Amino acid sequence: MNILLINHYAGSPGMGMEFRPYYFAREWIKMGHHVDIIAADYSHLRIKNLQVHEDFQTEDIDGIKYHWIKAGQYEGNGAKRALTMFRFVGKLWLHAGKIVKEYRPDVVITSSTYPLDTYAGQRIAKGAKAKLIHEVHDMWPATLVELGGMSRYHPFVVLMQAAENSAYRHSEYVVSLPPLAKDYMVKHGMKPEKFVAIPNGIVKEDWENPEPLPERQRKELEKLRTEGKFIVGYFGGHALSNALDMLLDAAKEVKEKDIQFVLVGNGVEKERLIKRTEDEKIKNVLFLPPVPKRAVPKLLQYFDCSFISLKPSPLYRFGICLNKMYDSMMAAKPVLLAVDVSGSPVEKFKCGIIVRACDANEIAANVEKIFRMPEERRREMGVRGRLAVREYFDYDVLAVQFVDIFS
Repeated sequence: MNILLINHYAGSPGMGMEFRPYYFAREWIKMGHHVDIIAADYSHLRIKNLQVHEDFQTEDIDGIKYHWIKAGQYEGNGAKRALTMFRFVGKLWLHAGKIVKEYRPDVVITSSTYPLDTYAGQRIAKGAKAKLIHEVHDMWPATLVELGGMSRYHPFVVLMQAAENSAYRHSEYVVSLPPLAKDYMVKHGMKPEKFVAIPNGIVKEDWENPEPLPERQRKELEKLRTEGKFIVGYFGGHALSNALDMLLDAAKEVKEKDIQFVLVGNGVEKERLIKRTEDEKIKNVLFLPPVPKRAVPKLLQYFDCSFISLKPSPLYRFGICLNKMYDSMMAAKPVLLAVDVSGSPVEKFKCGIIVRACDANEIAANVEKIFRMPEERRREMGVRGRLAVREYFDYDVLAVQFVDIFS
């Protein structure tokens, strides 16, 4: 089959996030399908953005045909970013006939975080007599209203709401990363039988052939190991939404001298958090630079427990789908999940401990609980997570689930 995936922010291992389109496309190609991805020339998620000289400039990445649209650069979440959205979907709409003729899709997947791409997707699918699938990453426009503080009557929100409703009504299936979003989508026009939850996952090859850790991170972690430290590790973004102040508060509460907190990553809050540890003389916290995605398996080998936290948000009623959660489970590490959410894989597969978000005392108490557990019990907890990932959250399994929808 010819699969056309439209994702404004699609990336690749060489460019950086977002990886999901690449991982699915690679698996579909292994099954014998042909995959075209249409993406924009610039994304804030990527480490590296390409120089695109003309619309529909094509590049082959590991057998996947990427077609680039010149949508423009932006910073932050203001008007310039909105303009790139309109340019991207506008060009898709105008060139729908060209796309139908040249790519001849059997399946069209619209997957750009924001739902405006559904209009171009509908036009392309109709012209090609193809199946249309809408994929939901973030709950737009609910995110804009509930996190961004925008009015429901703001013209941009109204426009996004109309697009979201249209996607739910006119797509043959709706693939959702948030696992608990079905009722919301039904209220906005989706027939219940259209809903399919397909989460993120892990890539087996990344775990079989991981990249080595950068030298600094390896030396620092080896030193802690030599000192006999029990490492509670966090990896990922350092933003307000990650609620890392609570981890510092918990570190101050922990009495066991052999427990060491290690935060690996980057973000707008990192410098402030480092300064806070210095000002408050929090000695059991170490900050390290981020590591490449393919080095995460090596990083997690040094952790005794993986910590994940999120600031409370009404959006978590739709569930969570965090890459770092699946990575931690695949590494067979107990997960301490400080997120106010029900039905997470950590809870379902009993591979960690759930605590209230932003409760430093409870975080500290459960860090010490995991520290005092018999090693065998921690190992059993971790193994349950790894077995669950191998059975349900490997991209070769998830890609088959996706193909089953439209084949």
